Amino acid sequence: MVWVHRESLPSVGAMTDVLSTLLTVNGERLWDSLMELAEIGAYSDEATGLTGVDRQSLTDADAAGRRLVIEWMTAAGLDVTIDEMGSLFGRREGSEPGLAPVLAGSHIDSVATAGAFDGCLGVLGALEVVRSLNDAGITTRRPIVVTAWTEEEGVRFGTDMLGSAVAAGRLTLDYAYDLVDEQGLRFGDELVRIGFRGDRPVRLDPPHAYVECHIEQGPVLAEQGYDVGVVTGVQAISWQKVTVHGRAAHAGTTPTELRADAGLAAAQIVVKLREMVDSGAYGRLRATVGHLRTSPGLPSVVPDRAELTVDLRNPDDAHMAEAEADLAAFLTTLPGTQPGLRVETRRMAKTTHVPFDEGVQDVIAAACADLGHDTMRLMSGAGHDAQEMAAITPTAMVFVRGEYDGISHNPREYSTPEACTAGINVLATTVLRLANH
Repeated sequence: MVWVHRESLPSVGAMTDVLSTLLTVNGERLWDSLMELAEIGAYSDEATGLTGVDRQSLTDADAAGRRLVIEWMTAAGLDVTIDEMGSLFGRREGSEPGLAPVLAGSHIDSVATAGAFDGCLGVLGALEVVRSLNDAGITTRRPIVVTAWTEEEGVRFGTDMLGSAVAAGRLTLDYAYDLVDEQGLRFGDELVRIGFRGDRPVRLDPPHAYVECHIEQGPVLAEQGYDVGVVTGVQAISWQKVTVHGRAAHAGTTPTELRADAGLAAAQIVVKLREMVDSGAYGRLRATVGHLRTSPGLPSVVPDRAELTVDLRNPDDAHMAEAEADLAAFLTTLPGTQPGLRVETRRMAKTTHVPFDEGVQDVIAAACADLGHDTMRLMSGAGHDAQEMAAITPTAMVFVRGEYDGISHNPREYSTPEACTAGINVLATTVLRLANH
């Protein structure tokens, strides 16, 4: 099912009455909030020697993080509601409350080896926008809603951007509730267990616009010398789980030609993916096997089962389709290389390339210029809730420069206080202008 937003935002030229306004935030308060939230789910990472964050969706740590965010939203005067997916909405009323609101936010759930910024900057940055509007005594024409979406990462229940995808109508509530994690725990049950199954209807009425600020999670801004970027869209993403069934056998007594080695087949898949990337035949394809597990996992036993995930990304939908088709064809050849092998695939997630609204991009770019920030436009390599919102409302994103080659999903993830403040100042001015349009 394809959803198309009803209309694009008017051009910057049609918004001259609001483009002179500026709003800057309290960068120290923003940083303090980021660091305090990072304490929830904190752990000591042996690989890096740093403190990381493990706050996976619908865990006790996630629930604690949600409660803190709700506390801060309430203190900022926001009317907080929770939808049927557990996503949080903090509404600041405008002078014309009947108008469609401007939404800004991201997520606070994390991967198991996260840093302090991924998603959290977007949520706490949007909250800081509201705090700064309160400090300045500004009432906007439109309402502003700060949003924290449920299960953006997809690492626990296998489908990313889950809360926003259900809110936008791409996925159903029943589908989301029936997803299970590696322990067989059901999403809907876990949502109830942590006390965050809300009663707000999950299908979202189209807002006036949606803006999300996020760390880049890549090296482009740092390499080009910019603190802030304007995001043009999100590339196509494909997630699959591949399961190879073989035959267990003794490692010392079973001749090679008589084996159905699921571990060998899994390795062949990994090598094939790298060959596809290196070939250049699929454009700017990226392929990752982030999870690989064999069974029974014993040193003296030929694996009878291998399970791996395949993450494909491509900014071009046609090239993505070609890559998926060629990978599927390759998987059908594996049983012929080892009689007795069987290969199964299961779709975990799939999204096409999503272009962002040019009008919202222009408002962000104008905010950058007026605040004195040189900037560039770039496509996101990672998925974001903004790509789901783009189906129902004019949407774009602000990227903030990351350090250490933009590493993310790792305790080394870092963006400086100055870059975070710059990005949220751009978000604040953008939201103010959109909310007064």
